[in-house]
Amino acid sequence: MQTKLAAFVSDIPAGREAQEILGRCVHCGFCTATCPTYQLLGNELDGPRGRIYLIKSMLEGTACSKSTLLHLDRCLTCRSCETTCPSGVEYGRLLEIGRRVAEKAVPRSISRRLGRRLLAWFLTSGLFPVVLGLGRSVRRLCPENVARYIPVSYAVGEKPSSIRSRQMIVLEGCVQPTLSPNINAATARVLDRLGIRLISTSEAGCCGALALHLSIEDKARQAMRRNIDAWWPLLEAGAECIVMTASGCGVTVKEYGQVLADDSQYAEKAKRVSSLTRDLSEILLREPMAASLAGRGVSVAVQTPCTLQHGQGINGSIEEILSRVGFQQTRVEDSHLCCGSAGSYSILQSSIAKRLRQDKLNALQAGGPNVIATANVGCQVHLAAKSTVPVRHWIELVDSAMQLND
Repeated sequence: MQTKLAAFVSDIPAGREAQEILGRCVHCGFCTATCPTYQLLGNELDGPRGRIYLIKSMLEGTACSKSTLLHLDRCLTCRSCETTCPSGVEYGRLLEIGRRVAEKAVPRSISRRLGRRLLAWFLTSGLFPVVLGLGRSVRRLCPENVARYIPVSYAVGEKPSSIRSRQMIVLEGCVQPTLSPNINAATARVLDRLGIRLISTSEAGCCGALALHLSIEDKARQAMRRNIDAWWPLLEAGAECIVMTASGCGVTVKEYGQVLADDSQYAEKAKRVSSLTRDLSEILLREPMAASLAGRGVSVAVQTPCTLQHGQGINGSIEEILSRVGFQQTRVEDSHLCCGSAGSYSILQSSIAKRLRQDKLNALQAGGPNVIATANVGCQVHLAAKSTVPVRHWIELVDSAMQLND
């Protein structure tokens, strides 16, 4: 697809990058077949091919409208289209560029801009756990239709304090320690059994994904630089890699090198950090885990988050690990489709997100599982609000099975 860039973008790196990405698109339409919003809404402009044309038109100088921004906002950035695309179009990156151009051409109202910045601040601030704690304290008094949206708290086991020769860094995350703190504790216990000590630093915080999704690029870059500075001494001291227990964070950190490529001070460090970032499933697949039947009798429906299967290109790893420890798995139809969580999407595009969630739950619960396993805390909380069976992170199931073997 040939693109003649308008003057306002022709001389900037983002414009040239977009032109290169657009050049790979052959307008085949394979992407529409796997796009959740196109399947749901049936509008060409709410699918990847239609959005690509909207972005192309903007970059060529066609006036942008509020309708353009609406169609771009409706994208989940699930990147299912990238998995399907035979031409290797980096649609996710193109969308980031397109959204920035659209927001400059058609600025959001002051209230909407303020709301998006407040959302990004609140979820990564110290106020979030306080508010959630208050909500949990009155959960039993709330009507069921309200209570189900207040995430329940689970018991958190102890983290091991063993001294190990091998060390890996974990990103504690911003919302995960509050919403589901047992995830990282379970990860530490499982890795400790494999002779690996999990370490973290309080200097690291949000990965930057939330701000990036909200097109608040300055805040996203600031978060990325802070994390690089926090992890660098640990990497220099011999930590093997950076372990991600939330796939949404993982896909973002793996792209630090791309996002900060134009930052002369951080480009090389960002590239190294990205190259050393591993999803937790990548770690366990290569470690010598003993086969077990500890999970026998428990059926699991696996929800592989979009950020894992499409964003990171990792599919089937959770299923293989769960099989190693004896869990039975149910069949899940349309497993490539998004659950509707997608970071802030479930808040800003709630009506679409709810429809996608119900479709996903129908598929997950069709086989009558005892539990749903996922790899991202956002998906976990989003699905749990309406699920009839527990929704847990898969590492918690592995941890429980290993404890039975002890």
